[in-house]
Amino acid sequence: MKLLDLTLDSPAENLALDEALLEQAEAGQCDCDVLRLWESPQTAVIVGRSSRIDDEVELARCEQDRIPVLRRCSGGTSVVIGQGCLMYSVVLSYERHPVLRMVDAAHLYVLGNVADAVKHFLPSAAHQGTSDLTLGDRKFSGNSLRCKRDHLLYHGTVLCDFTLELINRYLKSPPRQPDYRGQREHGEFVANIGLDRGELRAALARQFEANTALESWPKSLTAELVEQRYCQASWHHRL
Repeated sequence: MKLLDLTLDSPAENLALDEALLEQAEAGQCDCDVLRLWESPQTAVIVGRSSRIDDEVELARCEQDRIPVLRRCSGGTSVVIGQGCLMYSVVLSYERHPVLRMVDAAHLYVLGNVADAVKHFLPSAAHQGTSDLTLGDRKFSGNSLRCKRDHLLYHGTVLCDFTLELINRYLKSPPRQPDYRGQREHGEFVANIGLDRGELRAALARQFEANTALESWPKSLTAELVEQRYCQASWHHRL
């Protein structure tokens, strides 16, 4: 696996790069699995591919505070990102990992590795629900995936020292909740893990055996996706 530790200038560009890495792999233009690490310099709300914004987002507050509401290419419910929230993405080949064609196996494989990286510092980290990582009964990582013919993109958040109050300000209670949440509000449900982000980056790279840097990334395709999709209100606000 190759490592791409790269944050672009805007949330839209960062979302586009995740999708571009997947499409590059599908086109046969990358012969390795990739781990990408990044951290948004700007607070943003990111909704799932099929999320209805009115059901999940406090849109009036986002508009008041000039917080962008953007749509990613993968499923799941909405998240708030920004400084203190480490983002990771992995692009994996079904040819190299045939078992990952089963979605449950994909969750177990990726989240197992992320959890093991965190367990190096916090042994109680665990996988709960479909795609959450927790400390005790508090969630610190939400995740989603996008499956194509020959590859998958699996990406998620890790709350290190994020301003948690922003989650309650910009997100409604999600319409779909895991049983272990027990209908708790965001403030009673999410938690930071308090880890140094540099140390966590290194731990994730070791766990995924991302030992060498990815020499080039799909700049042109990322720019195309930004222009065609990620800067278009018709994409972000279509539902």
